[in-house]
Amino acid sequence: MSAPLPWLEPDDPLPSPECAWDATTPAPGLLAAGGSLAVDRLCAAYAQGTFPWYSTGQPILWWAPDPRMVLPVAEFRLHRSLKQKLKAFRRDPRCEIRVDHAFRDVIAACAGKPREGQNGTWIVPDMVAAYTTLHAAGYAHSIETWVDGELVGGLYCVALGQAVFGESMFAHATDASKIALAALVCLCRRHGVDLVDCQQNTQHLAFLGAREISRAEFLTHTARASRRPPLQWQFEPIYWNEMLPATVTTA
Repeated sequence: MSAPLPWLEPDDPLPSPECAWDATTPAPGLLAAGGSLAVDRLCAAYAQGTFPWYSTGQPILWWAPDPRMVLPVAEFRLHRSLKQKLKAFRRDPRCEIRVDHAFRDVIAACAGKPREGQNGTWIVPDMVAAYTTLHAAGYAHSIETWVDGELVGGLYCVALGQAVFGESMFAHATDASKIALAALVCLCRRHGVDLVDCQQNTQHLAFLGAREISRAEFLTHTARASRRPPLQWQFEPIYWNEMLPATVTTA
């Protein structure tokens, strides 16, 4: 039987991640419910490897899964088709990567993206508002793929120091979200970031090189990386040199 789930008042601290429900429970990784999505609460949560994830009609639910899905940036798989797409993107003057240019549009597009096997979205209006405020405070960022002045794909993430936590991606054009992810990987490589948190295991992320590590290992990484100086959230075309040319995976 799982332990009772702690209910948090807005100012209550989160329990330790080690208190999250384990694999024998109905919701492995679930840590607590309630609280708030204020900037200081979100920063404190991410600093201890915890994130909110819930649907319309539910209270705020806090998660600290074990194992944790991460993308080591050195292990990003640049498959042949994506490499060719990136080369064409880099050469085309109509195409560009922008950072933090249209954060609200990116998170709204992520919220509206249909997802296989899901009804609705976990990026509920309160989450959109909270992460937009987090962005204004300098802790949430968007990496955006633009073609002919139109936003065609992107992702948003949270960053504390050099700890980067991926949240969601969207694409209105083929591979536009993968291009944004590749740009984030290049930015991370340029600044010495070791890995990007992916939270949950998905086949799509595993195809791109993400893998699971233990929660304990992830928390050690987060504690170390979050104390480092913040990244410079800008993308220069030269950053593509961190990836291109690169070894091609043919799978």
